[in-house]
Amino acid sequence: MGSSTKHDPFAALRYKEFLFYLTNRFFLTIGIQLQSVVVGWQVYSITHNVLDLGIIGLAEAIPFIIVSLFSGYVADSYSRKKIILICLSIYILITGILVYVSTPDLFNLNATGTWPIYMAVCGIGIVRGFVAAAYPSFLAQLVPRSAYANAATWNSTIWHIASILGPACAGFLILLGYQLAYFIDIIFILIALLAFVFIAARPVPARENTETLMESLGAGIKFVFKNELLLGALSLDLFAVLFGGAVALLPAFTEELLHCGPNELGLLRAAPALGAVIMALLIAYKPPKQKAGMNLLVSVALFGLATIGFGLATNFYVAFLFLFLTGAFDNVSVVVRHTILQLSTPDHMRGRVSAVNSIFIGSSNEIGAFESGATAQLMGLRPAIVLGGGLTLCVVVGIGTLSRKLRQLNMDSI
Repeated sequence: MGSSTKHDPFAALRYKEFLFYLTNRFFLTIGIQLQSVVVGWQVYSITHNVLDLGIIGLAEAIPFIIVSLFSGYVADSYSRKKIILICLSIYILITGILVYVSTPDLFNLNATGTWPIYMAVCGIGIVRGFVAAAYPSFLAQLVPRSAYANAATWNSTIWHIASILGPACAGFLILLGYQLAYFIDIIFILIALLAFVFIAARPVPARENTETLMESLGAGIKFVFKNELLLGALSLDLFAVLFGGAVALLPAFTEELLHCGPNELGLLRAAPALGAVIMALLIAYKPPKQKAGMNLLVSVALFGLATIGFGLATNFYVAFLFLFLTGAFDNVSVVVRHTILQLSTPDHMRGRVSAVNSIFIGSSNEIGAFESGATAQLMGLRPAIVLGGGLTLCVVVGIGTLSRKLRQLNMDSI
């Protein structure tokens, strides 16, 4: 009959270094989410222009995309631990610049405009490009293959818990001043850096053959485009996030349509993560391995419907509920996609394939933010968000029709 092996929902947590990894991810994510909310509110408070919220995303996405393929090559060629430690150190320095430009006695943003913030965001985009390739690759070296799905679930859970706390802290800290908010951000990143120090470095994976730099850079792209299953899962998330990027408009939506302040903004930014945590806990006990492809398609469709509901919301509580649902449904997609990525990718290719994944998924958040800002500028906030949710539904139908392997995916078959 069925397998006699009992599912262990805590399998990955039994590895000490994975716990240090989760500690790092927890504090790093709090810092990143906190900074994202503060930057959005700070820029909007200066310009009161929804397009500027989109430009924040574009300022991060362009350098992120430019360095991503090269960062994948670096992650497969050099110590992934050193890459991460260097990136976190640079992140702290860039946040220090934000502390400086947000100190009225030292700098006047109202006089200079928001370009110093955009420059800092560009720097963060470069750092994220290297981090996005190194982190997933390093994770796969901390636990055995049998624990990949469980590790992806707990990694997602910790990320989303931190994504609740980060925005919630930001909403409170904004009221105390941008300078203090960025300083607290530095403390969180520093704790993340120290946690990573306790993880032993892993050897650089051996290459199967000698490649030129250009061949190596293109190998990750070729691998993804030859793998119908992986390409389908990445494309689904790419377009869903690209069109459903309502979160980027939250500063304007909160102030103009809900008539609320930074505290409510922080709670609304935390709502998707709260939904994701609840879903992640369910997934940890009952992973979506059987009919995983259909679960993925249905969850992304429900994400699109929840986005439409959020766009139509007229009060804080309804908006919070629909954002909660977007996070819950999105997390099914995250866990399935990460598991496909880890199970399908050989170790010597993880950095480059993770870099391609980050271009599909990571940059789509920021490009989606620009798309949402530009659409809101043309159509208004509500129509832009509702349109994005509707286009997400169209993407599900299209990819579900084109990718038979994705529709029929069963995790045990990978």
